[in-house]
Amino acid sequence: MADLTTDEVWRVLEKQNFMVIGMVSARGQARTAGVMPYTADRTLWFTTNDDEWKARHIISNPEVSATVAIPKRVPLLPWIKVPAAMITFSGVAEVVPATRMPAAARKALTRGLELTEDGSRGTLLGVGVRPVGDFITYGVGVSVIKMRDTEAARGRAPSGG
Repeated sequence: MADLTTDEVWRVLEKQNFMVIGMVSARGQARTAGVMPYTADRTLWFTTNDDEWKARHIISNPEVSATVAIPKRVPLLPWIKVPAAMITFSGVAEVVPATRMPAAARKALTRGLELTEDGSRGTLLGVGVRPVGDFITYGVGVSVIKMRDTEAARGRAPSGG
């Protein structure tokens, strides 16, 4: 099993620009959505509008899961297909107006977006996902060759939440 610390996993998460968030609808149906996270104070933040289904689902049930895929490749042999490494965890989401997000997260996530004030595209919300329990990893902190050994490639570290 890969020997990982909480800090090592957070350092990897801070470098990623895509994650899949899993949620349950008000009807009890599983749903996922791809989002672009920004890490601030050991919380993964993303934005959405108040009229989007993911906002409604998360407000209805803030218990979520998240999976972050980390691209891997063989140095100097980029044509060889290698599965992505991954970090997955359970978390609790908090939905707030974008103005209440941490300033660094708001700046990073809204850069280049045209924010309308007329409500035509909904009100921008920030969603902060705070991990609970353990991070479960595969291929994090191990070489591409070592990823072939599934036992050696698996890891677990407390999320700190």
